[in-house]
Amino acid sequence: MFRLLLLSLLFLVSPLAAQIKKAPRPYVEFAVLADRDDCRYRAGEEPSLEVIAKAGGNALDGVEIAFEAGDDRMAPDLRGKSCFRHGRATVPVGRLDRPGFRYCTIRFEVEGEGYAQTVKTGFDVDRILPTTPEPFDFDRFWRRTLAEARRTPLDVTITPAPERSTERVETSEVRIPVFGDGSYIRGWLSVPRGGGRHPVLLVPPGAGVKRIPPATDYAEQGFVALAIEIHDLPMEPADSLLRQAQQRIGDYAYTGIEARESYYYRRVYAGCARAIDFLMMLPAFDGEHVGVTGGSQGGALAIVTAALHEKVGFVAAFYPALCDVGGYLHGRAGGWPRMFADEAAQPGIDRRAAMRTMGYYDVVNFARRIRCPGFYSYGFNDDTCPPTSVAAALNRIAAPKTVVTTPASYHWRFPETNRRATAWMRRQAGLE
Repeated sequence: MFRLLLLSLLFLVSPLAAQIKKAPRPYVEFAVLADRDDCRYRAGEEPSLEVIAKAGGNALDGVEIAFEAGDDRMAPDLRGKSCFRHGRATVPVGRLDRPGFRYCTIRFEVEGEGYAQTVKTGFDVDRILPTTPEPFDFDRFWRRTLAEARRTPLDVTITPAPERSTERVETSEVRIPVFGDGSYIRGWLSVPRGGGRHPVLLVPPGAGVKRIPPATDYAEQGFVALAIEIHDLPMEPADSLLRQAQQRIGDYAYTGIEARESYYYRRVYAGCARAIDFLMMLPAFDGEHVGVTGGSQGGALAIVTAALHEKVGFVAAFYPALCDVGGYLHGRAGGWPRMFADEAAQPGIDRRAAMRTMGYYDVVNFARRIRCPGFYSYGFNDDTCPPTSVAAALNRIAAPKTVVTTPASYHWRFPETNRRATAWMRRQAGLE
């Protein structure tokens, strides 16, 4: 009897299940558009956003929107409500009387499901200037630091990694000495097969203590590519070792920050320069074309390396971190890791001493020393590396530059932007 009942239920359910298929698109579709296509305004103007929404293909009507707006990464100073009429609603952004960015976050609910989006608009973006001061002995400090690093013989350990190689690329693990104290930078070296001489490309990593993949995609484009890891960990660490390292290294952006000589990034910045020295020693180097590219922390390290190493001939940096970190001390957004934002304060750290140190490490003070052509890109909606901080750095660059902004993107880049940057680098490297 039970079996007959179960079979009967299956026959009843199966036709229903066959009729219910996963929808290929969401029930609620919406877009939030600024009233100016490029999301750029003059200081003193008052932008507005148009929210367009449909539910199941029908225009929303009578649904309430809540919004809040404020200066980039600051507390909201404007709140209110609006309402959809025939699928459309208008929301104010507020006014900014100086160069910078404002955000507006909208929220609404349809049949118990919540929807939200944040859009940022820029005001006199090309006039945003840094707040982080430049130390009078900035150049002397870095000349002395690099001289100290270069006194250490460049005895690099190179270990073939056939499991990381491809039909077109040969990959090895490398360990590069930085200072004579036993500090190292590690990485994956990927060389196009078939011999010949090639441009070299350094690929520094984004933030974190994590596994770094080899840059075989760039090697397949014709570069000798070195993707580095900055914490002197094996390139293929066991899970247990990686977890231990993450706990031990922790928030390294604060480590030693109260003194310029002890700061964690001193070894990292010098290590990037040493990595370029190593690449230029390789028999596969074409003797002419040297580049560096990265995003977020990697974007910061790309700019720093291009400024520190006179042989770097081109740089491509995406949404760089560590830009104008002192912004929060002046009532505006600063760069990752938001170390001077009130809620990010680290217990026991002398903030005044930390700010003095950051004058030697802030990307804005390296940006003005860039001499080579550059490709730079960032999204207006980025909250990790806020556009206010990135623009403050890029506006300091006097060398030839291509700046691609994608107002719709957050802390990521579109594949189309990546392809454009790679094509640009190939042209700079004589590959096109």
